[in-house]
Amino acid sequence: MKIDIVTIFPEYFTPLSLSLLGKAQGDGLLEISTHNLRERAHGVHKSVDDTPYGGGAGMVMMAEPIAQAIDPLVNADPELVMIIPTPSGARFTQERAVELSTAEHLLFLCGRYEGIDARVPEYYREVAQIRVEELSLGDYVLAGGEVASLAMIEAITRLIPGVLGNPDSLVEESHVLRDVSGDESAGETLVEYPNYTKPPQWRGLDVPEVLTSGNHGAIARWRLEQARARARKLT
Repeated sequence: MKIDIVTIFPEYFTPLSLSLLGKAQGDGLLEISTHNLRERAHGVHKSVDDTPYGGGAGMVMMAEPIAQAIDPLVNADPELVMIIPTPSGARFTQERAVELSTAEHLLFLCGRYEGIDARVPEYYREVAQIRVEELSLGDYVLAGGEVASLAMIEAITRLIPGVLGNPDSLVEESHVLRDVSGDESAGETLVEYPNYTKPPQWRGLDVPEVLTSGNHGAIARWRLEQARARARKLT
């Protein structure tokens, strides 16, 4: 997968060179590039924002510097998917992460201030006719799209085959639809059961006895019950 990121703060994405995603890039599974939006701005101050039409607080990121950064990427690959993190977007979910993990090329556009000129997604969706996804991590507002992009990139790319050392780690984790009865129509979206490791007692707290029993059937039932109980608490 190829990922391009347009931002005024490329330094935000240094962590993508660490851990599993750094290794995935070294192994050729991922190619991640950042593009500094200010390099496309004009004038002494390299401004990328201006006051909003209609008045109001804050500044709005201008369309033309963004287009100057995006156009070469779109022209090189009109099949790419553009993702714009925004609190007004659709909710980013595990299901959406799974779907986006099959894309070959993602472009993340990171807004700041009061956001980007609304004509940007309109133009690229309606005129350039590329797929544009406006996505939100949740019902809260961040200072910019960089943190949200980091979270989405990690959620998406860890699902690419070969990125995780053990692919079985994806099977029983949180927010995955699981067939727990043998009937594919009876799948449940659960969260992961609690996990424990050595020692068996820590500061007066014991590991649940069933996990040390060696009874794999009982362990599986206990884990399913715990996953269901945790999922109910979230509803």
